[in-house]
Amino acid sequence: MSNVIVLTATEEWQDKRIDVFVSQNTDYSRNSVQLLIEEDKIAVNGKKVSKSYKMKIGDELEIIVEEAKDVGIAAEDITLDIYYEDKDLLVVNKPKGMVVHPANGNESGTLVNALMFHCKDSLSGINGEIRPGIVHRIDKDTSGLLVVAKNDIAHEHLAKQFKEHSINRIYFAIVYGNIKDDSGDIEAPIGRHKTDRKKFCVTVTNSKYAFTHYDVVDRLNGFTLVKLKLKTGRTHQIRVHMQSKGHPLAGDPVYGPKNCITELKGQALHAGVLGFVHPSTNEYIEFSSPWPAEFEKFYNSKKIKL
Repeated sequence: MSNVIVLTATEEWQDKRIDVFVSQNTDYSRNSVQLLIEEDKIAVNGKKVSKSYKMKIGDELEIIVEEAKDVGIAAEDITLDIYYEDKDLLVVNKPKGMVVHPANGNESGTLVNALMFHCKDSLSGINGEIRPGIVHRIDKDTSGLLVVAKNDIAHEHLAKQFKEHSINRIYFAIVYGNIKDDSGDIEAPIGRHKTDRKKFCVTVTNSKYAFTHYDVVDRLNGFTLVKLKLKTGRTHQIRVHMQSKGHPLAGDPVYGPKNCITELKGQALHAGVLGFVHPSTNEYIEFSSPWPAEFEKFYNSKKIKL
């Protein structure tokens, strides 16, 4: 179900930007208005417009407002490893094996289930989605830091930083083989695999720009420990990019070799550093978390003994 808000531009709004017009005449922020335009939920005189559209006298604007759905997500008393929390947000260290939000086959035991118990009604609900508070995700078998928004203003502020690629995200991974260069950039578009729709690959067909920077931290026995910094955040980006370079992640059952290293319980990938500008204070804050036990154990077992 959806409702429609109708606005008509008067003389005072002549040549004013559409995002300014809507934000001044509704409860939406300019950033929210721009997101609605990108999602084709705002039309002027029945036609799609750009974010920079300038209003004209008599323009009739329609905003499609999606009603929030009661999806019945259960609050579950699951322990959270919280690194920081205030009235606007919290930073949580997600363990390997935990899914971020409910989906088919994973209706419970997710981070969202745990957040709903911990935060009660204090989670953002932007766009009426079933992912309250979730600004970004990491894969089920990737461990590490996530920021969660407690209100819509914080959500919009953080989402803008992700969109502008100003969030500082640093990952650590153990990959197959010896990477000869000490550092490098992988700039290759990512899209869905042609035959396996659950996988992604480097492709120019129906793809999105993706950029990953890596630094070699340590060369191991048959493996390399790398530090990776993301400029973009495509699904499976690090896993796909490293596979494309011939260095898939250790323990990755999807993009790695068939004889998967099961002791790692999934890909050896950890979101170890997360930094961003706080929505209320406008101060930069940064957090770091240690590698999980299985990552540390595998790394130590592959260190070259001098």
